[in-house]
Amino acid sequence: MQRMLDQAVEKVRARDSRRPAVSLILGSGLGALADEITDGVAISFADIPGFPAAAIAGHAGRLVIGNLEGVTCAVLQGRFHMYEGHDAAAVALPARMMMSLGASTLIVTNAAGGINRSFVAGDLMLIDDHINFTARSPLTGSVLEGETRFPDMTEAYNARLRGIARAVAARQSIRLVSGVYAAVPGPSYETPAEIRMLERLGADAIGMSTVPEVIVARARNVPVLGISLITNLAAGISANPLSHEEVVAAGTEARGRFTALIRGVIREMDIDNA
Repeated sequence: MQRMLDQAVEKVRARDSRRPAVSLILGSGLGALADEITDGVAISFADIPGFPAAAIAGHAGRLVIGNLEGVTCAVLQGRFHMYEGHDAAAVALPARMMMSLGASTLIVTNAAGGINRSFVAGDLMLIDDHINFTARSPLTGSVLEGETRFPDMTEAYNARLRGIARAVAARQSIRLVSGVYAAVPGPSYETPAEIRMLERLGADAIGMSTVPEVIVARARNVPVLGISLITNLAAGISANPLSHEEVVAAGTEARGRFTALIRGVIREMDIDNA
């Protein structure tokens, strides 16, 4: 994995030598924010060693490096998933690469199903914590350069960044709920019985991504902000059948609110944009 990571970093640096201050991972239906990057250089996943081509609707499959709110950012317009046949380390490779390029903050986003019965479709949820139901870790195997063997996950999602997000949302009158994100392997959606179990265990939203990247960030002592778009209510809570098309449509509807929130957070993070 270390060799593959080094090759990916070398390939990207050959295309763009800028040192990003922030890395962003844009989940299903949320990739349009990358189109607002200025002075951007876009690199297809297929052109980066170790990156498979993106195969899921709503994931463009590009790395974009450029400026957002005056800050140099590395933005993943999509991601890959364990349910596509990748192990946790491969899923976390893009996050590792962006941090190896110099990014000292990770903003991770996803589409999620709502378990908390006070949520409504279209809500933006600030991730306070997560539960890893995938039973997999990207840290399995040899310890990579700059990572610790046993990272502390007490504050997986940075309190200061969450405070900034809440303040931005309040000023812009954006409804921002908060809760615990449960990560499952997928790709099937959950049964009503599984949702009832997860509700009792303290989960507020459920999805099939995010946790591998967050674990790697904490192994590198990189602070994380997580935002979930609640695209639908989960099975047994919603009376409607679940579909990925619903996920993508919700991302389109939330584009303005999501973009305003992320841009506002980046403006106020007081980042040393070296």
